[in-house]
Amino acid sequence: MAREVLILGATGKIAGYAIDALLANGNDELLLFTRHPQNMNVIDKNRETVIKGDVLNIGDLEPTIERADVVYANLRNPEITQQAKNIVSLMEKYAVKPLVWISSIGIYDEVPGKFGEWNNEMLGGGQKDSYLGTYRSAADVIENSTLDYTIIRPAWLTDKDEVDYETTAKGEAFKGTEVSRKSIGNFVAKIIDDPAPYARKNFGVNKPNTDGDKPAWY
Repeated sequence: MAREVLILGATGKIAGYAIDALLANGNDELLLFTRHPQNMNVIDKNRETVIKGDVLNIGDLEPTIERADVVYANLRNPEITQQAKNIVSLMEKYAVKPLVWISSIGIYDEVPGKFGEWNNEMLGGGQKDSYLGTYRSAADVIENSTLDYTIIRPAWLTDKDEVDYETTAKGEAFKGTEVSRKSIGNFVAKIIDDPAPYARKNFGVNKPNTDGDKPAWY
């Protein structure tokens, strides 16, 4: 039986790779939620429904979460903590359990060595209202929920046409410096296909053998 998969922030690059992978495998119907529907490139009109809305607007969000079986949030916003609160409250209200949540490398100060120092400098480590501070706060909202969440903390992102990644668990030192958006999108699709093994887990994701003081292109 086909499920309805709600993708929040569907015009993002990682979301695009996840959509491609989901369309290539299985028969789930995709609800593509975005503030910019004009930017969506629909491939399969029978399986993709574009919905205009803002995650910060409960009125936009509620009808879509009510009908969803799985939610994947691919969001980037200074108010991401409030976005997380809105999503969690509605998913709990309608007993929608699986949530895949894209977060950020470094929110737990888990990146070792000079790369960790550089990452904190670039993303504002230790500052409450910084990029890392707000993403940590949002992740805490997710982890304190009753949802079957999977949190993904990608390394610095590339546009390389490759699927090559490894994972680390929360509490483990982060590995590597980079990973492709395509790799993250494919990992997201893998989780959506079978959420149970990944429920209430939190992963760092990187390309193997990319250790260094900073990503190679810096």
